[in-house]
Amino acid sequence: MINAKLLQRMIDASTDGIVVAEQEGDDTILIYVNAAFERITGYTANEVLYRDCRFLQQNARDQPARERIRQAIKEGRPCREILLNYRKDGSTFWNELSITPVYNEADQLKYFIGIQNDVSRQVEAEQRAAQLEQQLAEALARINVLESDQRS
Repeated sequence: MINAKLLQRMIDASTDGIVVAEQEGDDTILIYVNAAFERITGYTANEVLYRDCRFLQQNARDQPARERIRQAIKEGRPCREILLNYRKDGSTFWNELSITPVYNEADQLKYFIGIQNDVSRQVEAEQRAAQLEQQLAEALARINVLESDQRS
């Protein structure tokens, strides 16, 4: 069995944000965040502990990923989603969030572990590739029209 100090050092050494939250009614309250969470979001632990984690979405509340996360939490099952989050300074980042429920010995849902990974580069590259594909399709359509006109 790993001792508590070693486990704490391993979690603090992670480059991924790690949070622990507990369910209180409709709220998912943060009770622990590691140093990587602070680095990724710009918030200190003191600023976020005992707050519902929804503050990270600020004005981007209508994301479909949020509803899928909410449903997974309600059902007590794991999920992995990518959603737009806001840092303390107001800048955005794409957060790949993996949430896993943690049950106690009596098989009661007690906590959720969240692993955060900033995937902004990947999402932006995918968005740019889709934009370029659209532009290419439009250019090919214009070429086809021109060729058709020339044959007529």
